[in-house]
Amino acid sequence: MAAMTDILENKFIDWFFRGQALGLAGASAAAGTGPATLYISLRAAADSDGTPGAEVSGTGYARVPITSSLANWAGTQGAGTTTASNGSSGTTSNNIPITFGTPGAAWGQAVGFGVHDSLTGGSELYYAALAQPKTINNGDPAPSFAAGALSIQVDN
Repeated sequence: MAAMTDILENKFIDWFFRGQALGLAGASAAAGTGPATLYISLRAAADSDGTPGAEVSGTGYARVPITSSLANWAGTQGAGTTTASNGSSGTTSNNIPITFGTPGAAWGQAVGFGVHDSLTGGSELYYAALAQPKTINNGDPAPSFAAGALSIQVDN
């Protein structure tokens, strides 16, 4: 089985999450950036590669848009970094807090998070389980992830 090199992991993370040109040799590969915005969801059921789990729902819930940029997503060299990736972790994390709306109704239990290509519908592109599931009730404070709390690895 082939695996990404650290060089490709760095370029992919910077392209997909951080709004940078892919920068590979060849004219067609050098142009363009990945998605301008990614959308973070809370998952009510476990995901798998082939089947996304259910998303939480309720009054006040919506996916959170995060602009793809060096400022919003860390480089592979470590959490909080804002320069081009040059590490060997194959991992990025959020540099900014991610805060959902205030629950105006019970959303149920969140067991994971997802990264999507649109605010509603669309495709789930990444997913992970939460270390500790969280039940979200009406009137609870707005659920949030502190900077550095969402870690996404592109090569597993």
